[in-house]
Amino acid sequence: MKKTRKLRVLQLLPSLNAGGVERGTLEISRALVEAGHESIVVSAGGQLTKELFAHSAEHIELAIGKKSLSVIFLIWPLRNILMMNNVDIVHVRSRLPAWLLHLTMMFIPTNTRPKIVSTVHGLYSVSKYSEIMTKGDKIIAVSNTTEKYIHDNYPSCPKNKIAVIPRGVSQVEFSVDYKPPEDWKTSFFAQFPEAENKILLTLPGRLTRLKGHRKFIKLIDELRSKNINVHGLIVGAEDPRRRGYANEIKAFIHQRKLSIAISLTGNRNDITDIYSISSIVFSLSEKPESFGRTVAEALNMSTPVVALKHGGAGELLKEAYPAGLVPLDIGASELAVKVIAILESVPDINIKSIPTLDDMTSKTINLYRNVVGS
Repeated sequence: MKKTRKLRVLQLLPSLNAGGVERGTLEISRALVEAGHESIVVSAGGQLTKELFAHSAEHIELAIGKKSLSVIFLIWPLRNILMMNNVDIVHVRSRLPAWLLHLTMMFIPTNTRPKIVSTVHGLYSVSKYSEIMTKGDKIIAVSNTTEKYIHDNYPSCPKNKIAVIPRGVSQVEFSVDYKPPEDWKTSFFAQFPEAENKILLTLPGRLTRLKGHRKFIKLIDELRSKNINVHGLIVGAEDPRRRGYANEIKAFIHQRKLSIAISLTGNRNDITDIYSISSIVFSLSEKPESFGRTVAEALNMSTPVVALKHGGAGELLKEAYPAGLVPLDIGASELAVKVIAILESVPDINIKSIPTLDDMTSKTINLYRNVVGS
């Protein structure tokens, strides 16, 4: 039997704090190590670095996401990292690090350059700056929506360079059979007493504009006016750069006298538990997103999801839960009718159509092998 070649894969991203890109980096790193390959991550560090060390991956700290002209001085350190570690593949996940890598490669002899894989995680603003994400040897699109975005906006990118590998959901962490511990419930409802014994409707995601917070708040108001015993959970951290928006949302809730009907939980590490006690999870982003991570996670736990009919979230619901799709311009009263219908009779969820974590990691590692082989 032919022995599989051991790969050295280096992933490049700005930092290792909370977020979908960061979580995906950890998932691929762990899968590489478990498959007998070497995993290196270069970033400015962060709270998730310890998880890399836990599965025996290597982390090299370099402030490659700093939006400053001084980042140009990192070209030589990055070159040394690539050369000294005999890296086979650099997997780049963000635009600024991608530009830094592009410049760095100019100082590496052609015959010793590693292959480049990039993942287009978002539907970025269309520009030369964003186009760098389409310049690798292979490009991963996280959904069909993302693949179409690349085709439509960067037609010079060869179609055969793009591989659609959706973000996968852990069948262990987001299991359909998961039940939250009783002590967790006690602690959660002690923190948010107004939510106890209510029908919980949850909107996950950072407090940033276009995420649909106002639409969600109006929905809670509408449902309460119909004497539906609901409580809204807005689960997500405030963006430090957009504190003004967070204050706007708090003021909007206060103006509608909904302070006892909606809880802003801030950033949480127990989203699995929150999904499990929610009657419906929402994705109301006004701007189409590349992939509906929270949508996939909630659906995989058989929690119904209501989402606007566009982007990656709409793509997921079309296959797994079409009953949850709603028009982009839906008003609060129409949305309330949809919610009441789901609460009265939950349609079946096609969990088998949800991409799995194992599928994502195996497809990504196979792509690495093919790129090196080519």
